[in-house]
Amino acid sequence: MSTVSLPSYVGHAPSLNRTPSYSAEPHDYEQRIALADHLRPRPSGDFIKESKGGGIRLRLTAQEDNVTLPVYGTADHVGGIVELSKTEGITSVEVKIEGRLLIKEIAEGGTAVAKLVLDTAMLWFKDSANPMCPQSLGFSLALPTTFTYEDKTYPLPPTFDVKLSGLPGFIATIDYSVTAVIAKPNGVPIPKVKSKALGIHIGTSILSTPFVYFPRSRPAQPIPLPLQHDSTGFQDTPDWKMFDSTLRSKSKTRPDITAKLYLPTSRIFCMTMTIPFHLTLESSAVSLAAFLPLSPTANTIPTRRVTRVQLMRQTTVDVRNTVMYGVKTDIWRVDCIGEGTFKRAGDGPSHISYTGEITLDEKAIKVPAFKAAGLSVKDCILFTVTPLDVGKAPFSELREVIPVRLTTDSWTPNGAGIGSEHAAALWDSPTPPSPNSPK
Repeated sequence: MSTVSLPSYVGHAPSLNRTPSYSAEPHDYEQRIALADHLRPRPSGDFIKESKGGGIRLRLTAQEDNVTLPVYGTADHVGGIVELSKTEGITSVEVKIEGRLLIKEIAEGGTAVAKLVLDTAMLWFKDSANPMCPQSLGFSLALPTTFTYEDKTYPLPPTFDVKLSGLPGFIATIDYSVTAVIAKPNGVPIPKVKSKALGIHIGTSILSTPFVYFPRSRPAQPIPLPLQHDSTGFQDTPDWKMFDSTLRSKSKTRPDITAKLYLPTSRIFCMTMTIPFHLTLESSAVSLAAFLPLSPTANTIPTRRVTRVQLMRQTTVDVRNTVMYGVKTDIWRVDCIGEGTFKRAGDGPSHISYTGEITLDEKAIKVPAFKAAGLSVKDCILFTVTPLDVGKAPFSELREVIPVRLTTDSWTPNGAGIGSEHAAALWDSPTPPSPNSPK
């Protein structure tokens, strides 16, 4: 590299005894590029599980205050302390974390179980160098980011529970737990029945608690500004992607209608925020007039609306992973987890335009989509035109499916939401799911 253009520092170098001056906030001639997420405070509370007799306490650290269950995210460490009130006769103390995916088909008789996590740490064992067990033993076990099932690797899935009633049906559960195992051969087994089943010696005491695994995610891009509308319809921009479909006319003298649904190009949305969209219908004035009774603003009762934009979730289980007579043996359920509302944006001689947003059902959705072994969860936006009386309607039915992805958190300017203009709102976090919570 040439050094001809390098400046001379002779006479400009500061004194080695002088430290540079820094300020917490930028000066008028400075600019903040980003503020790292490390300033976000870690939870400082403890979650405590105590045995019935009070002799054993499992204290899990770095938790929010008053949580129902401990919560961990991607690559987190399950850490804490095993506290013992009496240590006489104890020969070993260990802690283990476990994760399990259970899929059971109702009526079909198939069941699949996958081990997601299985890690153990021996905290103490009795020997000549350590004859007396300490009353307090710390531990830290790292959660993996993936698991392997039948030679395939998947991201570690979140805590999840879903059921499809009826025949055939299914039950799918993903759960995690942390357990302290205290071996005391001369003691009374707690619990007596489970000791042998767990492969541990009689006299072993067990203290266990489930925990919630809630991996966090956020979009890489913000929701774009709304499209501008003029006399010809919405004006395209690279931030919005258009999906067109055709509403077929039943009359040869009445042209078909072209439906243009606009969504943000990324199609990645925060599950606690609304999803914006635009819709334009293009055709002749005669066809548009015939469509008006079917328009999204013609009926305010959601269940009787003809034109709808919804967010749908499909949960699929496949216990056997086989194909019979050319058809896969999987079972699925589909739920509406968000409903769109419409406002008239404008019209012209050959178009009608609407703008709207999908409001997500917070009770129906607790985690984003994922795939883990024989269980998969997918999300999509469903655009439909379904006349109440198909036989008498001037147009046929229309159905358009567009895959989308949800995240747990919203986009922030610097990845942390700190120092931005609306920082307080961006700090609001979603509520992690609890075991046995739907979807």
